[in-house]
Amino acid sequence: MTKLSIVDLQILYLGIKGNGRFDEKDIDQSELKRLGVGRILDQLASLKDRKLIDLNADGSFSITSEARHILWDNQIPTWIKILRILEIKSQSIAKISSFLLLSEDLILNEIEDLRKRQLVLMSPFRNETGLVKMYEILPDGIEQIKKAQSEGVQNKPEIKKPQIEIWSIIDETIDEVKELEGISEEKKDDIISNLLKIKDKLEI
Repeated sequence: MTKLSIVDLQILYLGIKGNGRFDEKDIDQSELKRLGVGRILDQLASLKDRKLIDLNADGSFSITSEARHILWDNQIPTWIKILRILEIKSQSIAKISSFLLLSEDLILNEIEDLRKRQLVLMSPFRNETGLVKMYEILPDGIEQIKKAQSEGVQNKPEIKKPQIEIWSIIDETIDEVKELEGISEEKKDDIISNLLKIKDKLEI
């Protein structure tokens, strides 16, 4: 299967959300504009060479069925799509939801399950709006993508019971921290951030 760069993904996404088509105006109105004309033209040519887009007579572009099959085919399970997105680049729930045109609640449920199975890792960091959770793919997640490509979609790997129990304790502690009084929200965020790091780095 063709591997995508983050720029490839952003270009194809323009077409997906545009009912299969996009043009120069769509690119100019997107964050891709920062790349410059030369870089964008090179990227479009690369996508065309890989048969992921077609050039239309009016100068617009169409997304091919090969491109749709990577991330936007209804036959592909959502958890595989998420892993493929994260193989390209670490993303937040909001970004994954946007790229896949699926609800954030659905993505959150799926990605939490992938975390429990040690296929993805969550790394919290602070920006001007507070804590942001970023997700990245782990080696076992990459292995699942390879299996899906060579052997067809398999069931998710099982969760180890001891790990479930320890994660449950951490989750309960996080809930308790949220309810603490006499402590600043910033301090709560720091404690929760550390607990989440422990949760993600556990190897049982």
